[in-house]
Amino acid sequence: MLSKVFSGSVMGIDAFLVEVETDISPGLPSYTLVGLPDNAVRESRERVSSAISNIGYSFPLKRVTINLAPADIKKEGAAFDLPIAIGLLAASGQLSSERLNDFLVLGELSLDGNLKPIRGALPIAASCRKLEIKGLLLPRDNAKEAAVVEDLEVIGTDSLAEAAQFLTGAKEIQPTKVDPQRLFDSSSCYGVDYSDVKGQEHAKRALEVASAGGHNVLLIGPPGSGKTMLARRLVTILPQISLEEAIETTRIHSVAGFTGEKQSLVATRPFRHPHHTISDAGLIGGGRIPKPGEVSLAHNGVLFLDEMPEFHKNVLEVMRQPMEDGDVSISRSLISISYPARFMLACAMNPCPCGYLTDPNHSCNCTPSQIKRYMSNISGPLLDRIDIHVEVPAVPFEHLADKKAAEGSETIRKRVENGRKIQLERFEHEKGIYCNAHMTRSVLREVCCLNSETEALLRQAMFHFGLSARAHDRILKVARTIADMAGSPDIETEHLAEAIQYRSLDRTSMR
Repeated sequence: MLSKVFSGSVMGIDAFLVEVETDISPGLPSYTLVGLPDNAVRESRERVSSAISNIGYSFPLKRVTINLAPADIKKEGAAFDLPIAIGLLAASGQLSSERLNDFLVLGELSLDGNLKPIRGALPIAASCRKLEIKGLLLPRDNAKEAAVVEDLEVIGTDSLAEAAQFLTGAKEIQPTKVDPQRLFDSSSCYGVDYSDVKGQEHAKRALEVASAGGHNVLLIGPPGSGKTMLARRLVTILPQISLEEAIETTRIHSVAGFTGEKQSLVATRPFRHPHHTISDAGLIGGGRIPKPGEVSLAHNGVLFLDEMPEFHKNVLEVMRQPMEDGDVSISRSLISISYPARFMLACAMNPCPCGYLTDPNHSCNCTPSQIKRYMSNISGPLLDRIDIHVEVPAVPFEHLADKKAAEGSETIRKRVENGRKIQLERFEHEKGIYCNAHMTRSVLREVCCLNSETEALLRQAMFHFGLSARAHDRILKVARTIADMAGSPDIETEHLAEAIQYRSLDRTSMR
């Protein structure tokens, strides 16, 4: 007897339909699974047979052939356990197949027949609606995440037995319902605020400019000056994430397995803080079947690299392509996948190995050669891609003891959003450009025109600091952002001067 169960799998952050075809024919007991399954899928036989037996059904002792179609795409993961078990029960006549064509089935089985959560529920749910499949049957822990997709009947179950009862009509399960907008509103809270930061007004201003234009930023200062504290609050002053951005971000986190019952929707801008021992595959993504890395998990948010020179140089260099293109392509012998990676890069570092080169309260014992070796881990091309370099000095006691409340994130964010609004209107007809940091060379020439006075100032800075052509463009982009925040249609001298001062590592004293 033959049965067919719809299931799905993910490729990148998109999903595709998989038909689980099960054939049971007379012959010696055997179990053949075809359709390019990986090891986790092949091992489903033991999980499925134990689960079927433990809930009171019988595993067919005949010739069993299971095909996962399309057969030319690699299938991975344990989410095929439930559709394979349902297919076996249907093909052996132990379960009626009336509802099978209405639902796409997913779930990992434990040996006692209970269901465990899976990865990629949201992308697969979105594909169900596109394929006009009525509903989705999956573990209850994934139900809220999948129910974010509207006009889809999402049935969450706890076990194979409950799923079988639902499909036969012996038990009715109410579809899971969520209000995406209400869920989004209730979850969009950060828990940190810039009002916690005492002093560092210059650094706060630089981060405000960076947020307004989407610019990458590097914080340089001695230990304990507040670099990490400032960076962790950067997401709180970025423009509020939209529902569309939240769903797109959730799809990436779902594929990576970071969503579930507790977080069914990523309603805040992500802040990723990888350790400096991370590999290039961990940062960019990879694996035999490529998975998203930190640059993709930070999509629509902030990627923070603390102690930047401590990262392996080859790890830092692989970021150059996603920083420019906004996505990352991972190619393997079996497959090539692209993940979105439009993030804002924030980095922090000490000015020297001991950290006290610029601290007036501590003496630095580092030799020039040690400082040069320490700085050499960050290449010139990578530094050129960081628009803003800002020094973060040690905080004096007077600022720490100040009882006056510092400016909060909400107030700063309103100014940032006003600047972004001007940029969105400017780039309304430009594809893929949403803020000043994304400007191409041709757009830059059009919107960053200088008068004779500002041009002379930029020429002098280029000559004095020996800036590269890319640094020239970065200065203009930052100056354009400062002008937008001031409501000025033109880049004035004060805007350009402020942008130039945000190139600390280009100054002779820091070389």
